[in-house]
Amino acid sequence: MGEIVKKFTDGSFLEYGRGSFDDWCVYLTDSAGVRKPPRDTAYFEQLKNLAGKYGTDRIYADYVRVYNLTKKELDPRVLKSISDIAESYDGDALSMDTILSILYMAMIAEEKKAYTKLGKRIKRLGIYMLLKEKRSVSDSANFMRGMGWREIDELCKERGF
Repeated sequence: MGEIVKKFTDGSFLEYGRGSFDDWCVYLTDSAGVRKPPRDTAYFEQLKNLAGKYGTDRIYADYVRVYNLTKKELDPRVLKSISDIAESYDGDALSMDTILSILYMAMIAEEKKAYTKLGKRIKRLGIYMLLKEKRSVSDSANFMRGMGWREIDELCKERGF
């Protein structure tokens, strides 16, 4: 187990740990103590449901706020900002806090990859396709598998990031 990065009101928490490639795999330990890496499809599904309730523009704008704050190193002030953003989601504050925190940590992990050409943009492309282009959860989470970085880079540039 790694050092706890963020603890939530229900007792669940996030940390980095050893994954298949590096030490920057995000792990969520739920309130029952079950530890596992969150899957893109799981939190994409949650984001889609929240977008149905709060509007895709709002969810996407809040994600982009976090995206713009994301650098290569973890910043406790950004984690606090995420909690502040999430508070505006009333009964869904915990869900938003958790999802945006997972995305933040995942984007840092992408930025830290040794040979990355895409960094955090790879997550943004999936979220953009999910929320703005209304693609399915599965397609948004998996369509880049097997693509070269140049092709993904071009898709990002076409969408303005």
